[in-house]
Amino acid sequence: MDQGKIFQQAASIEDQIGKLCKEVSGLKERIVELLEENKNLTIENQHLRLQLEQLRNEIQTDLETENKTEEKHKAAIGEGYDNLARIYQEGFHICNLHFGSLRKEGDCLFCLAFLHK
Repeated sequence: MDQGKIFQQAASIEDQIGKLCKEVSGLKERIVELLEENKNLTIENQHLRLQLEQLRNEIQTDLETENKTEEKHKAAIGEGYDNLARIYQEGFHICNLHFGSLRKEGDCLFCLAFLHK
């Protein structure tokens, strides 16, 4: 082989190695960026999971409180209904027309309609 040709090949290989080194360096920088982004996303994901769990707990607590309130409300409604039915059975009107007055002639249709609502 000719010495000039060998020198050209050596120079060409050197250029290729230089380009390859730049590409490897660029890839390393990109890998570092991706690793940092991955770490940040992992941390953010953990924070979001914690927030989600807190929201779930708050919703569960609110639902339990709401259920207890509804049960108390239903119990109060049932107790009031029972009291009105007892007053009616004792012979008094519970309708808005004659409330509290004594029933003289049997059943009152208004009172019965009110009880069956």
